[in-house]
Amino acid sequence: MKVLVTGSSGQLGSTLLKQLNGSDYQVKLTSRRKPEGIEHLEWVYSDLSTGEGIEEAIKDIDVIIHAATSPIKNSKIVEVSGFKEFIGKLHHIKHFLYPSIVGIDEIPFNYYQQKYKAENLLKNSSIPHTIVRATQFHHFVEKIFISKPLFKRYIVPGNIPFQSVDVSEFANHLIGLVEKDPQGRAEDFAGPDIMTLREMAELKININHEPNKVLNISLPGKLYKSFSDGKNTNPIRKMGKITFEEYLLNKRV
Repeated sequence: MKVLVTGSSGQLGSTLLKQLNGSDYQVKLTSRRKPEGIEHLEWVYSDLSTGEGIEEAIKDIDVIIHAATSPIKNSKIVEVSGFKEFIGKLHHIKHFLYPSIVGIDEIPFNYYQQKYKAENLLKNSSIPHTIVRATQFHHFVEKIFISKPLFKRYIVPGNIPFQSVDVSEFANHLIGLVEKDPQGRAEDFAGPDIMTLREMAELKININHEPNKVLNISLPGKLYKSFSDGKNTNPIRKMGKITFEEYLLNKRV
């Protein structure tokens, strides 16, 4: 079976690559930037925003794990219009795995809204597919909210809960679905604990013995309220095992 990983140079894509390396699958990679250390694997340049390289990337492929994404730049093109053109070429694919994000249908954030449109494009297509939503990755939450203190303060909307999950566990879950029947919308894959950003920042301070403090702020608007209401979590789908605390401890090793 030949498996294509799109977005192979991204965080999820590179994690999938590590886990697929040495498997019984024929693995093909595609992205705009060539990943390092893949001399023994087939890689094809492609760009969803222009369509360049797509035909070559999908040639002779059985299963696609679509890790390509663009949260900041060209989201509408990559996630929707480019994605529509992409799946329009996949008549031969046996299984299309689409990693998505918990709460994108309820959180009024532009990138999430584009991902939700992509989900619907896939649902309304004839492609055998599985859509799997995950909660935010540990490294994403840390990088966006508590990576750099300002004047020895982590300034966070502290009452927002996150149910962060380890990217390697989600990648392993996706690979486990490769040979299973397409499920349409599959069950969510969420992290083991629900913690507020304030609790996560305080945990980081304690583990790293930092002199920093946490400054809690509140924000107006529907976006903040949707996160505060926990729309980005799924308490009944605590599938991950690696906690945010373990993630932070592993970074110190």
